[in-house]
This record gives sequence, C-alpha cells and structure tokens, in this order.
Amino acid sequence: MNYFYRMAVGLLLCLFPFGYASAQEQKEENKTKEFLSDVMDRIVVHGYAQAGYTYQDRDRSGEKANSFDIKRTLFFAHAAITDRWFFLFMHDFNSQVQEYYTDYRITNNKALSVRFGQFKNGCTYENKLSPTEMEAIDVYSEGVTYLSGCGSDPLLGVQYGRDLGAAILGELANGKVKYEVDVMNGQGINKKDGNNAKDVIGRLEVSPVEGLNLIATGQLGKGHAISKSIYNPEIEVGQDYKRNRYSVGFDYKSKPFNVHGEYLEGKDGNVLSRGCYITGCVPLVPKKFDLVGSYDYFNFNKTLGMDQHKAIFGFQWWYFKKCRFQVQYVYKSAYTANGEFIKKGNNAIMCQMQVRFN
Repeated sequence: MNYFYRMAVGLLLCLFPFGYASAQEQKEENKTKEFLSDVMDRIVVHGYAQAGYTYQDRDRSGEKANSFDIKRTLFFAHAAITDRWFFLFMHDFNSQVQEYYTDYRITNNKALSVRFGQFKNGCTYENKLSPTEMEAIDVYSEGVTYLSGCGSDPLLGVQYGRDLGAAILGELANGKVKYEVDVMNGQGINKKDGNNAKDVIGRLEVSPVEGLNLIATGQLGKGHAISKSIYNPEIEVGQDYKRNRYSVGFDYKSKPFNVHGEYLEGKDGNVLSRGCYITGCVPLVPKKFDLVGSYDYFNFNKTLGMDQHKAIFGFQWWYFKKCRFQVQYVYKSAYTANGEFIKKGNNAIMCQMQVRFN
C-alpha cells in the first residue's frame, strides 16, 4: 500500500510543474492576443494605385509620344496610439516615402492639435486633396502644381506639395471653421533646409452654408534654388530668394454638380506669377457616371508673358466604391520642351484606372 501511495504522490509531483507551466503559457498567449488585437484595432491601412495610357502630340522633347504609365502606387497607415495621439506613414512605391508625421490633440475636441514631421503644406486649396478625389487625371491645376511645390518649379524641384516642419491646426464651430499654421523648412521632402530661414504658411477654411467651403491661404518664406529655371532666369543655383504665395478659393458640392476654383499668386525673387482655375463635375448617373470639365490659366512669369491656358473635358465611371475609370482630352496653349517655353498648342488623350481600398 505504501508503495502505491508513494508512486501516486511522485507522479503528481512530476505532472504539477508541467500543468502549472501550461497554465502560465496560456495566460501569456492570451495577453499577447489581447495586445495584438488592441494594436490592430488602432491601425487603419489604406492604399491606392493609379495607372493608365497617355497620347500626346508634343511631349517634353517636342515630339509625339504615347505610353502606358503607372502614376502612383501608395500605401499608408494611420495609427491611433491613444485617443489623442496619432501617427501616419505614407509610402509611394512609384517614388519614395512621402509622409510621416504625428498629431497630438491638445483639447478634448478638435479645436487644437499640434503636428510634427513630413506632410502636405497648407498652401492652396487643391494641394491638400488626395489624387483619388481630383477630377483631372493630371491632378492639380498648373498654378497649384507650380506654387505649392508639386513639381513644375525647377527652383524647388519635385516635392509632391510636401515639406518637413511643424504645425498647429484645428476645427471650430462644429467644423465650420478650420485653420492651420505651418512652420516648414521650405526645401521639400526628405531634405534638410537649404538656408536658416523657415517658411510660414497659413490656411483658413470657412463653411458658411451646407456644401460651400471658402478657402484662403498664404505663405511667407525664403527659397534655396536647387536648379536653374526658365521661368526665373535671374536666380542662380544655390541662391536664396524671396518666395511668397497667396490664394483664395471655393469648393461647392451638391447633388446636381460639384465645382471648385481658386485664384493664386506667387512672388519668387522679382518674378510675379499668377493664375486661376475652375473645375467641375456633373453626375449623369449618381455615384456611377460623371462628366468632368476644367479651365485653367496660369502665367509663370508676368513680365516675360509666359502664360498658358489649359482645358480638360472627359468622363469618369465609378465601377466600385472608390474605384473608377477615366478618359479625358487635355489641351494646352503653351508647353515646356527641351528647356524652352513654347507658345504652341499641345493636345493629349489620357486614360486612367484607379483602384483604392479603405
């Protein structure tokens, strides 16, 4: 009897540590699952791609061209670290990392937040919009592209309308008033400042009635030229120069039509540039089929008379939620080719497929 008793006790002692260890492992595994579940609940992943085909009777070389192209392939994640602290990371697989910034909401509501990192500057109305929201396949108007650093200003280079810096921003009156003040390097993405001056950009949006948004933006700064420019030949590479901008615009959305427009002006050194545009969309079949049109005027150098008119007409078919197919005709009265500004008509047919999730 004593023999069997000792055997039973010995067996229990042998099994107990394993049972205890198993319980501990299960507890740790549950904690890990809860942690991962909480993390995943706080992260929202987005992505989209835009690709298509373009025919031009005159390209940058001044010759006819046609090509399939991939314009953008973006992935971005928005994380809520806490109920007030947020982080965003955006990478374009067709170019480079474009945004990475953190927001902290100081007030209980959206009245006051601070932002630090690399993000879109507040200059002009269109620059803040996603390409997936834009009616035009070539996205922004000529004035926005030039003045906000989206790519056509050789002095600044292609910066996708983004920069490194800090901002304060917020919403008041139940979202009817939005404001933003940026302090930025003024040199563009993934770069240190080229001088000791910082650009200050202000933005104010007011919605007086439902569907209507009024926007004013302004920028005071000093640029550092990275290349020569045909639009501003007096500024040399490596030279610091005055770079100021302002714009006033509107955006109106309704069931019968959507339309937005803006007047823009910039001063680079001694050169004044100015322009305006209006872009609209008429839904023929709500949320399915739209007609799109735009008129755009911009003078890159008022003294030298480098003015350009651009007209766009086409349609877009929303075949699934935020996914669409677009076809557009684009006319420009002047274009840049072989380092020259040529006052001659340029015609293009553009097609684009957009796929977006979340």
